Amino acid sequence: MAQHFLLSAQARSLSLMQIFTMTDEAAFDLFKESRWGDGDPVCPSCGCIDKHYFIKTRKQWRCKGCNHTFSVTSGTLFAHHKLPLKIYLGAVALFTNTAKGFSALQLCRDLNVQYKTAFVLMHKIRESLIDGETEKLSGTVEIDGAYVNNYVRPENEKEDRKDLRLVENQNPNKRCIITIRERGEEGEGAVKTKTFIVKSENQADIKKLAEIHIDSAATVHADDAKCYDALHAKFDMKRVNHQERYKGENGECTNQAESYFSRFRRMHQGQVHKMGNQNLDAYANECAYREDTRRQSTGQIFADITTRCSTKPTSRNWCGYWQGNKTAERLAA
Repeated sequence: MAQHFLLSAQARSLSLMQIFTMTDEAAFDLFKESRWGDGDPVCPSCGCIDKHYFIKTRKQWRCKGCNHTFSVTSGTLFAHHKLPLKIYLGAVALFTNTAKGFSALQLCRDLNVQYKTAFVLMHKIRESLIDGETEKLSGTVEIDGAYVNNYVRPENEKEDRKDLRLVENQNPNKRCIITIRERGEEGEGAVKTKTFIVKSENQADIKKLAEIHIDSAATVHADDAKCYDALHAKFDMKRVNHQERYKGENGECTNQAESYFSRFRRMHQGQVHKMGNQNLDAYANECAYREDTRRQSTGQIFADITTRCSTKPTSRNWCGYWQGNKTAERLAA
């Protein structure tokens, strides 16, 4: 597992203007600091720390142990980059400064790059936010679901319109985002969010996700949908009927889950506009990250994302995406 280093206070206080006007040398040093901290560079091929020398004319290192030549971005999400490093740092800064997402079209205008470049760059940043941790949520946990990509354009004539309550008349791209959120202290809101994409709210998926990601001693809050009935056998459940009230007499509610969906809807409708199902999990996780870091400063978030981008391995999905690197799973989705 790659070790994460926190950028210095001076680096975390950089403004957007300073990032875009910094020299290539300063951007190089900042990315190097985010990847290796104050220590020596590590060879991504053999893992040697002190058996290499720096080639100044190429800004690369050559390992004496395995003779591998590597750069500050080798083996990271920004490997094989063709733009100056300050452009990538500027993209991270723009991504950080937004509260409800950032569109690739806006990024391509701000950075003066092609849309395809901005699109891939945004998804590489989103990929860096995926943790993959298996630690279970504990304490008080809320679980809820919301449907996306379910819009069906009605026919012009009234007699031609179909009953959208029937499954066969619904959008086949319809998906459900299940969010599980752990509450913090009183007045702190949620502190940890996990998201999952399923075809619909059903007992089988809900039960499986809850058993994997929620501690058995946790108190789970959910609405009165039937898909959550199976959780009563394993968890201390508190349910609320939203047709009657949003918060029960004993404090049962899913307000933190609804808070997540509120931010996601605004990101979907106001920024991104169109989310394909093949990338829906990345968008959902991005919104979860923004919810979990909402109380941190902009500098802290910038340092965290920069460190993630400099320590995550090279993307298999987005490296050479426009050159035909599309896996069968992505095409099938």
